[in-house]
Amino acid sequence: MLCLCVPQVKPKVIEPLDYETVLVQRKTQILSDVLRDMLQFPQEDFQVSHLLRQGRTVYPTVPENAEKEAQSLFVQECIKTYNTDWNVVNYKYEDYSGDFRQLPNKVSRPDKLAVHVFEVDEDVDKDEDTTSLGSQKGGITKHGWLYKGNMNSAISVTMRSFKRRYFHLTQLGDGSYNLNFYKDEKISKEPKGTIFLDSCMGVVQNNKVRRFAFELKMQDKSTYLLAADSEGEMEDWINTLNKILHSSFEIAMQEKRNGDIHDDDEPGKADSSLGSMDSFQVGPSARDIESKMRNETRLKLFTLDPDTQKLDFSGIEPDIKQYEEKFGKRILVNCNDLAFNLQSCVEEDDEGPTTNVEPFYVTLSLFDIQNSRKISSDFHVDLNHPSVRQLVANPSSQYMNGGGDALLGAMLYPRQGVFSVTSPHPDIFLLARIEKVLQGGITHCAEPYMKSSDSTKVAQKVLKNAKLSCSRLGQYRMPFGWAARPLFKDASGTLDKSGRFSAIYRQDSNKLSNDDMFKLLADFRKPEKMAKLPVILGNLDVTIDDVAPDLTSNSSYIPVKTFDNGEKTNIYFEVEEFVPYIAKCSQPFTIYNNHLYVYPKHLKYDSQKSFAKARNIAVCIEFKDSDEEEAVSLKCIYGRPGGPLFTENASAAVLHHQHSPEFYDEFKIELPTQLNEKHHLLFTFFHVSCDSNSKASTKKRDVVETQVGYAWLPLLKDGRVIMNESHVPVAANLPTGYLSCQEVVSKVQHPEIKWVDGGKPLFKVSTHLVSTVYTQDQHLHNFFGHCQSTESAAQVAGGELVKYLKDVWRHTYVLIGFSVSIDLLLHMLSGPFRVMIHIVSQCHEEGLEHYLRSYVKYVFKTEPYTSSTTRTVHEELAKAMTAILKPSTDFLTSNKLLKYSWYFFEALVKSMAQYLIESSKVRLSRNQRFSAGFHYTVETLVNMMMPHITQKYKDNLDAARNANHSLAVFIKRCLTLMDRGFVFKQINHYIHCFVPGDPRTLFEFKFEFLRVICNHEHYIPLNLPMPFGNGRIQRFQDLQLDYSLTDDFCKNHFLVGLLLREVGGALQEFREIRQISIHVLKNLMVKHTFDERYTSKSQQARLATLYLPLFGLLQENVHRLNVKEVSPFTINYSNNVRDDPLLGNTVMMTPPRSSTFFDNSLHKDLFGVISGTASPHASSTPNVNSVRHADSRGSLISTDSGNSLHEKSNDKNNSLDKSQPASALSGSLLRCDKLDQAEIKSLLMCFLHVLKSMSEDALFTYWNKASSTELMDFFTLVEVCLHQFRYIGKRCIASVRKISSVLGISVDHAYSHSDADVLNQSVLEANIATEVCLTVLDTLSIFIMGFKTQLCSDHGHNPLMKKVFEVHLCFLQINQSETALKQVFTSLRTFIYKFPCTFFEGRADMCASFCYEILKCCNSKLSSIRSDAARLLYFLMKSNFDYTGRKSFVRTHLQVVIAVSQLIADVIGIGGTRFQQSLSIINNCANSDKTIKNTAFPSDVKDLTKRIRTVLMATAQMKEHERDPEMLVDLQYSLAKSYASTPELRKTWLDSMARIHVKNGDLSEAAMCYVHVAALVAEYLRRKGAVCCSLLPLDGAIFSFLQTSQGQGCSAFRVVTPNIDEEVSMMEDVGMQDVHFNEDVLMELLEECADGLWKAERYELISDVYKLIIPIYEQGRDFEKLSHLYDTLHRAYIKVTEVMHTGKRLLGTYFRVAFFGQQYQFTDSETEGFFEDEDGKEYIYKEPKFTPLSEISQRLLKLYSDKFGPENVKMIQDSGRINPKDLDSKYAYIQVTHVTPFLEEKELMDRKTDFEKSHNIRRFVFEMPFTVSGKKQGGVEEQYKRRTILTSRTSLNLFYMVKTSLNLFCMVKTSLNLFYMVNAGPLAYARAFLDDASTKKYPDNSVKQLKEVFRQFVEACGHGLGINERLIKEDQQEYHDEMKANYRDLARELSAIMHEPIIPVEDGMKSVLPDSLHIFNVISGATIVGMPNSSSVV
Repeated sequence: MLCLCVPQVKPKVIEPLDYETVLVQRKTQILSDVLRDMLQFPQEDFQVSHLLRQGRTVYPTVPENAEKEAQSLFVQECIKTYNTDWNVVNYKYEDYSGDFRQLPNKVSRPDKLAVHVFEVDEDVDKDEDTTSLGSQKGGITKHGWLYKGNMNSAISVTMRSFKRRYFHLTQLGDGSYNLNFYKDEKISKEPKGTIFLDSCMGVVQNNKVRRFAFELKMQDKSTYLLAADSEGEMEDWINTLNKILHSSFEIAMQEKRNGDIHDDDEPGKADSSLGSMDSFQVGPSARDIESKMRNETRLKLFTLDPDTQKLDFSGIEPDIKQYEEKFGKRILVNCNDLAFNLQSCVEEDDEGPTTNVEPFYVTLSLFDIQNSRKISSDFHVDLNHPSVRQLVANPSSQYMNGGGDALLGAMLYPRQGVFSVTSPHPDIFLLARIEKVLQGGITHCAEPYMKSSDSTKVAQKVLKNAKLSCSRLGQYRMPFGWAARPLFKDASGTLDKSGRFSAIYRQDSNKLSNDDMFKLLADFRKPEKMAKLPVILGNLDVTIDDVAPDLTSNSSYIPVKTFDNGEKTNIYFEVEEFVPYIAKCSQPFTIYNNHLYVYPKHLKYDSQKSFAKARNIAVCIEFKDSDEEEAVSLKCIYGRPGGPLFTENASAAVLHHQHSPEFYDEFKIELPTQLNEKHHLLFTFFHVSCDSNSKASTKKRDVVETQVGYAWLPLLKDGRVIMNESHVPVAANLPTGYLSCQEVVSKVQHPEIKWVDGGKPLFKVSTHLVSTVYTQDQHLHNFFGHCQSTESAAQVAGGELVKYLKDVWRHTYVLIGFSVSIDLLLHMLSGPFRVMIHIVSQCHEEGLEHYLRSYVKYVFKTEPYTSSTTRTVHEELAKAMTAILKPSTDFLTSNKLLKYSWYFFEALVKSMAQYLIESSKVRLSRNQRFSAGFHYTVETLVNMMMPHITQKYKDNLDAARNANHSLAVFIKRCLTLMDRGFVFKQINHYIHCFVPGDPRTLFEFKFEFLRVICNHEHYIPLNLPMPFGNGRIQRFQDLQLDYSLTDDFCKNHFLVGLLLREVGGALQEFREIRQISIHVLKNLMVKHTFDERYTSKSQQARLATLYLPLFGLLQENVHRLNVKEVSPFTINYSNNVRDDPLLGNTVMMTPPRSSTFFDNSLHKDLFGVISGTASPHASSTPNVNSVRHADSRGSLISTDSGNSLHEKSNDKNNSLDKSQPASALSGSLLRCDKLDQAEIKSLLMCFLHVLKSMSEDALFTYWNKASSTELMDFFTLVEVCLHQFRYIGKRCIASVRKISSVLGISVDHAYSHSDADVLNQSVLEANIATEVCLTVLDTLSIFIMGFKTQLCSDHGHNPLMKKVFEVHLCFLQINQSETALKQVFTSLRTFIYKFPCTFFEGRADMCASFCYEILKCCNSKLSSIRSDAARLLYFLMKSNFDYTGRKSFVRTHLQVVIAVSQLIADVIGIGGTRFQQSLSIINNCANSDKTIKNTAFPSDVKDLTKRIRTVLMATAQMKEHERDPEMLVDLQYSLAKSYASTPELRKTWLDSMARIHVKNGDLSEAAMCYVHVAALVAEYLRRKGAVCCSLLPLDGAIFSFLQTSQGQGCSAFRVVTPNIDEEVSMMEDVGMQDVHFNEDVLMELLEECADGLWKAERYELISDVYKLIIPIYEQGRDFEKLSHLYDTLHRAYIKVTEVMHTGKRLLGTYFRVAFFGQQYQFTDSETEGFFEDEDGKEYIYKEPKFTPLSEISQRLLKLYSDKFGPENVKMIQDSGRINPKDLDSKYAYIQVTHVTPFLEEKELMDRKTDFEKSHNIRRFVFEMPFTVSGKKQGGVEEQYKRRTILTSRTSLNLFYMVKTSLNLFCMVKTSLNLFYMVNAGPLAYARAFLDDASTKKYPDNSVKQLKEVFRQFVEACGHGLGINERLIKEDQQEYHDEMKANYRDLARELSAIMHEPIIPVEDGMKSVLPDSLHIFNVISGATIVGMPNSSSVV
């Protein structure tokens, strides 16, 4: 393949236009443009808006006065954040700024695609009712059984050759009759054969061979012999047939008379009919009718493109959402009941229900055992019956304002809680703690509940005590029991809904803490340990479920918006989750939440002396804001069920008789907005008197609680809420100002405080803060504190601030105060920019970047603009980024900035947009919006980023990739905000940092950058699709369109020009790079197509002008796009595989002859499609490169055998090493390799879209400007479109999917493998094929209309016309839909009408091709196509008739007959009923056409159809041997000989034979066919020149060539093959009247001969062919072609030298093949033949290269087994003569024998080379053993050898058939006693012929010769052993030693036999031996090419 070594240099920089200046200068032009909207940006393209912050709750979460109360900067900023609405910059057309899949009107598959009918989808085996196809009612009909004699005249007809068939006589639509015959009476099927009675001359009786027989005599002197079962039947058939013949004769005579009358008419009348074509409507309005029909239901091509249907969201950014409250896995907990076994009625009158005898209280919470954490707050539930609740006096219910009575009533006794778990796993438990009213010790109180005996009395006793306790101690609780259950089944959060709570375990007073509970739960799944725990008899009924709809109140008891006040029963409380402080669980806070959880842990009072009694200790908690005496407790502690929502104090559970009690209670406090130093927790300890001794005084009984100490805990320490566990001292009294006395450990004791136990820290308490206004992070607290302290200072202390900032980014692991921190940093950019980079980096690393996106989009807002504003965020941010990107900056920081640069660019852009809106500068012109300084800063920033991306990308690939994308997004936004000309320059500078030959990564960067930029919502106005030029304002119609990438185009239409330039450059790169670039271009064009802003036809046409340079781009690469073989697989190549830049398109493979490679059950066409040969729409042109060498045809094959001369002639230009790295090649070569199929389809889809969208004026302008080469390339592209988008059929699509799933091949389709999806894909592809067809038809129609003059030049025989015609023909060659073909036929009719000279004058090539394709359509399975095709063919005939002045249509007549012959040769399968119907339609058209009623035309048409039917009958056997290539070629050879009188027809059959040979890999035979065709043409030219030189355009050279004694026509080719004399038999009859062979044709054929000989490796013959060509080129002074010829000869002789030296060329293997078996039993009454005519015949088969005997045997066995059945075929193993009488007649026998060419010694003197010994041979030899006695085997001395010499009928070696028949066994020779037995071994020969007794029997010279052979043999063996010893490994040494020992034994025994010393050769001795083959020939007495002198002829 030709590769031009043109350096691929960096393209020159083309500066873009100054966009803003152009808009001003051309304002009038733009405004006056009809499509001005495509040239201007819309007004108010972007705006700043405020979105109302939507919360979940009914009321705001921020308290009313919170903002006023807040004093801390951090709290102020937090509250401001929660109260501030979202700030968003809205880009009005942002929906159009992404990929085409993101357009507002989503690109979707059309709802209903038309279902097109294709012939390829018709059922292959569908039976057609032949009785209805083409039959005519009312005609004579007859049917019945007859015996059909063998019609072949080569053998005599005998009784046994008759076959019983069912005959059916039918009349066709044109009145003619057919006699069809079938194997049975099912006449609805296609007949086995047909006798066309319009060619029958008569029917007569013939009883010579069989009784009741009669004979049909045909026009071509052949006969058909039929026989009936009785005489009556015979006479009936004879009478019926003669009646038909008589009526047909009368009709023919009438037509003849009509023709004679017409001949007498005036010639001038004929001319008047030329324009009379009313029946076909071909006139000036035809094109309008065509267009109207085509435009009725047209679809956008891109709608049908499979790529637009793929759900590919890879390039689509996720939607950015506002901050919102997020929850983990939400679980609804329903508390239903708590029931103990001990129950009774608590009512006094015992009339109430049976319930628990005392109140119990349940507290639920979640425990994470895995991490030893309590992960939720407590959910308190009161499940007591109302009657039980009455035992305890209710405290006064004081509710908070706001919720309403209904809500508060429902919240009084909540039973349903919603828990949230962020990280679910199976080790999370739902724990229930059960408490009761304080009564005594836990063990004592639980004892009654643990007994299962009769409990009535016990219940009454417990009830009595409970009533007493409740009335006295109702406000105090005591621990009682606990239960637990797992929550989840697995880590994915699947709820264990079926689980139940465990047994209720008694609470151990020594294991109350959470830590103790963790230990108990850790053993929960260990039954042996849980069994030891004491169990309380009862049941806790709590169910869990997935959360219901959002009918909740949040953890602050604020109802959510979906809460229904009327729904009192479904109130769900959100239980606060304690989210761990880790990054993955973090989220920005969106609501105000300020809760403090307090946990009293332990009071150590065992050694206190201050109080006499301190055992049943209760701790009471209060929250105060002052330590003054009159200070009251704040009502901010959340209450318990049944009480108020908030209380002033709360108590923990009391442990009976414990001096050092543990506590587990949790107290939830709503903190004030602003905390100060006075806010503290006050703990008061009481001794509770549990005993109610009746003997004690009343006063003593009333004293329930006694104060036994105080403790307090300030909430703030250094301004921050205390979070750690605290140990505080306990005071015995509480004086005023006690907060100042906290530091008891100091040496100075406070005089007013009395400390218990000396001020030791006796009380342990911990707190947990859940707040969104107070930070738990020390460093963040310090940062904001420092900011607040320096807020009023004139200048911030930079060093100090940075110190705090570093602490912030190092320790900010969670998003507490996230938005607030970032906001502050963005507005302080001078110092903290590095810190912000690290914070942003940290967020990304923790997977929280989506919060950053939300922040930038919704939260970030610049400081309000004022006239005094000197610094803006965007200016400072751009400067800061530039500073970080300097080389001096530390590597890590700059890398982080690059990697996460999107964030800073987004903030920068938002700041710019807000600045323009707030400052009103958005109303100014673009170049005045921003300062020059900012322009410079942006330019510097872009320049600083370039080297990081294009040069340092290897250091950090991710950072470079992200920076590239972020920069592209930034620049795209700048096009909306800034001076567009300035932005264009930045784009230009950036793109020119990339150079050709860059690594793939940089190409990815570049095209990602271009993709983003070109997706700008106003990409079209940015490219200014309008006229540019000097002078007056131009109209669009005057536009000088650019069809190539000129500098002006790239300047004026900057973005599209840049993209197309880069795509053009990328096409010279590797596959992966090409695909990236094409993908970007195609997706952009798809986007334009579906952009609802540009839907009108005029807008799409204007859009198309931007992409007109695509034409030039594709034409530059047309040689790489010109791929017409389409594979159904789109292979996805691995990324690490680089394609060879010099490698051509993959050679497509043909299946071997034996089709055992694949499962035959799959569609037979599919594998042809996959292999590249037998596509469903195979071309009739042979493709030598499509040979598959899968068997012996590939053995030792030369690398040149599959390549043409044209390809090899350029090898010398290709001096590059193919193993060179691809990256090096890409920079120095223009690639010439073929593009991948997917790439070609994508580019052509873009091409077709432009072609379909552009206006006719633009098309005409292009065609007028285009050179002839460009026009040819244009139509090549159009033709390739038809091939690439052709429809392959449903079966093929389904089979491809099946194979791809089996083989694991990736198929590039968007659908799955179901039947429905196969159907969907087939419908889609069918519509694509149809739409492409119609688009191309439209284009051709426009071209023909405007360029008729150019097309008609040289009588329509010019290259342009040829190309246009090829495209028209392509429609018929490629499978089209019924809809498309109707339009195609209309266009073809118009084409014939406009250009009759093309078809009817000069060379007949185009007419021939047209007839061939249209006749194929006449055989279509679709009746409508058959009908239209037949009418079109008739129109061609009639046009020909009219063109000749109504004299004849010889041209069309001959070409139709030739086309029919060619179709038969190609085994298309014509001749059936469908084809007959088409012929009938043609006849009917002729009979009904009034315009030619009185002419000879109808009868001539009928004569033509008769001749067609005659040809069909003559070739009836062709279909039978479709799968037998040898038999098929044999038949075609016979036909070619029969047409010797008609050169065109003979050439047709020879061409067909060449195609079959090429298809089967028989390249030598194909080359000989080409030689015969060339000789045929030469002979024709010689004769025509001899008759009348003036009749042909022969120049002196060709004339002299034909007239010289050496070059008498075909005789000149005798040097190549002696069989060329067959061409001398040419007869000069009517067949030569319309033959247009000339010098050009001959030269083309001679070149084809040379090419075929090169491929066949017959290099020696090329010179003989070129000797015929060279004189003609010398006469014509064509030095370029002479140079090419001599160069080819030079290389051919080099090849000859090479193959002679290497011996690698194998010129073929030969076999004798004999067939036996004429018949087998079919029914009782008839026999069916096996080989019939072939019975007893023998052939020489030539097989390519080195073919083993086993391979050809297996191939023939399979071939005939498939034909006759495997049980009926046998192979004869013996090579001897076969007596057919000895064979079983039930079987078919095949005998295969290997033979070799045989040459006499005289011949050997002339044939010295291997080639000469294998060329032009006709005799072959094979050898067989025998003994004189007749035994098959005997001793060595008894064995004889029979050499059989075979002579073929044709004197040639390179048969143009791969088999040739043999005349006879002509010579048999025997060589005395020289045949050896294979197993005897050398010693057997020595003993037999050289021992003392035997030597006397033979001549002395023979004995001496044999002894010399043995000496050489021993020497050769020794040398071989030496070589073996050097090559073997250790494991083979033992075997070698054994061989060596045997070798010595051999030499020793030979010495004894020969009576002379035979010395073994030791290793290292040089062996001087002749060819070893010669030695064995001497031993055997055999010579391959001659006979020894001792031989005798028998």
